[in-house]
Amino acid sequence: MAADVKNDNQPYDDINITPMLDLAYVLLVTFIILTTASVQGVRVNSPQTQAANNLAKPQTRAITITADGAVYLDAFPVSMEQLSSSLAQYKSANPALPVVLKADAAAQYERVMEVLEIAKKLDITEIGLVTKRSAG
Repeated sequence: MAADVKNDNQPYDDINITPMLDLAYVLLVTFIILTTASVQGVRVNSPQTQAANNLAKPQTRAITITADGAVYLDAFPVSMEQLSSSLAQYKSANPALPVVLKADAAAQYERVMEVLEIAKKLDITEIGLVTKRSAG
């Protein structure tokens, strides 16, 4: 009879990893859900306020150049002089001003270089160029 009873101090022949796999799957699903939510964003109906001008505004400025050569700063049409003065004001408020340059594929290269020269004169080093991933 004593031979049938297993001693508690004996080592196990195998390790049960099922609880560990369950935990790994839960963490994986949680990570996927949180990553997807943070990338796509969550739609909310923002409250309206009279002090909207005093609240923090996005720091990144977008410059767009259309196929016909028109230049826009944050969706407002500007000339090169207006672009330079506006960027200078933004740069004085935020020394590490990030700028995103989005040009049409048919836009004149000279126009893009003019915008990049203005950014260089104002010592704007955080410049991102917007492109699309090719489908191939």
